[in-house]
Amino acid sequence: MKETHAIPGYTFGTGAIARSPVTLGDFELMKKSILFDDEDVKYLRLSRGIVADQVEAILDVWYGFVGSQPHLLASFTGKTDGKPLGDYLGAVRKRFGQWILDTAAAEYDQRWLDYQHEIGLRHHRAKKNRTDGAASTAIVPFRDLFPLIYPVTFTLKPFLASQGHAAGDVEKMYAAWLKSCLLQMTLWTYPYIKDGDF
Repeated sequence: MKETHAIPGYTFGTGAIARSPVTLGDFELMKKSILFDDEDVKYLRLSRGIVADQVEAILDVWYGFVGSQPHLLASFTGKTDGKPLGDYLGAVRKRFGQWILDTAAAEYDQRWLDYQHEIGLRHHRAKKNRTDGAASTAIVPFRDLFPLIYPVTFTLKPFLASQGHAAGDVEKMYAAWLKSCLLQMTLWTYPYIKDGDF
């Protein structure tokens, strides 16, 4: 995975983030639970060349959806006036674009696992707003996180199909993305879970 330190707040692989409390052994078991295997990695890699050319268009769709749902947009609004914070949305968008590329190229090593934990902390009150110095709401509610897996993956499918790949390959890329997002989202929710219950 190529590190991109030019993106503010993108700290993958740096000493700025803590070690994940989830071990690589734990993650291997999570992969088994969702039937994530080498074929999924193969199809995520195949998708990288497809999504790399369409990152901004994909983000337009995802941001459009979040922006159309006031309860989702609320996590990007000012805590005092409730108005969308343009600078905050823009900063997160840059890292979200890198997340697309990282998801397709993930190596699932300790550095990747540590960064998933960091992403989770940035959604939780533990670290939300710190990266960008945003005066926003204190937490992305847990109830708003997991449901987003469906619109994120469902709306990605037309992009995966946009470059003429066989329908079977598109389905396998879609399945790999769905599994990857479920795994990542589960890791991201660690800070929300009662100690000892993850």
